[in-house]
Amino acid sequence: MAKITELSQLDMNGTYSYADYLTWQLQETVELFKGKIMAMSPAPNVKHQRVALKLLRPIDQYFMHKSCEVFIAPFDVKLYDRRKSLLGDREVFSVVQPDLCVICDKSKLTEQGCDGSPDWIIEVLSLGNSKKELRLKFQLYQESAVTEYWIVHPYEQTLYQFVLDQQEKYQLHAMHPGDEIATPYLFPDLQIDLNEVFAE
Repeated sequence: MAKITELSQLDMNGTYSYADYLTWQLQETVELFKGKIMAMSPAPNVKHQRVALKLLRPIDQYFMHKSCEVFIAPFDVKLYDRRKSLLGDREVFSVVQPDLCVICDKSKLTEQGCDGSPDWIIEVLSLGNSKKELRLKFQLYQESAVTEYWIVHPYEQTLYQFVLDQQEKYQLHAMHPGDEIATPYLFPDLQIDLNEVFAE
């Protein structure tokens, strides 16, 4: 079987599993949404990287000597319906690389990344993010029972905080402008100063 080194070798309308994904040797970074290939935006720009790093610092500090851990992209997160037990790589059709994710259940960590839903995911938007990509990730994280999901807009300097309700649907918990303190629903004693996050 020929090595897959170019996206052009793949059928963009085909359906692929995580097992397929592991065999690819692509220059581009891709994610799988329910078996469909989603090419990621070009490498994050300076603004994106600054915001992600400034979010990482207080979060990493907070989890020092605690049971939860924070991970940064590139880091594979395999997602599937939370009602299913661990699945083999051929049975998993969604793999994403969130900018930051917090995992409290150590049994989900593997050599490759995270097998199952993180507790908290943060995505920092780039200019190249499409509405389709945002909608797909929102739905995927909701279906996979990621408890808390933050969408950070560096250019608007806003943060949208979504939390799963009892019906396992995301509700907008808070919308923070760039001059506020953001506090995770899951970790209420962690405070993140958005003035610092969005400072140039």
